[in-house]
Amino acid sequence: MRKSTIRWRSARQQLRRHRESGMSTAEYAVGTIAACAFAAVLLAILKSGTIQGLVTSVITTAISVSL
Repeated sequence: MRKSTIRWRSARQQLRRHRESGMSTAEYAVGTIAACAFAAVLLAILKSGTIQGLVTSVITTAISVSL
C-alpha cells in the first residue's frame, strides 16, 4: 500500500471521529432537556393532593407493618 493511501485513510478516520463528536454533544443536550422535562412533569404530578395522600398512605402502611 502506498504512503499516500495510508495518509488519506488516516485523515478520513480523523475527520469522521471529529465530525461525530459534535453529534454526541447535541444528543446529550437533547437527552438532558428531555430528562429535565420528565422530572418537571413528575414533580407536578407528585405535588397534586391526590398523589400526596396516596404516597402518605403507602408510607404510613409500610411503617406500621410489624416484621
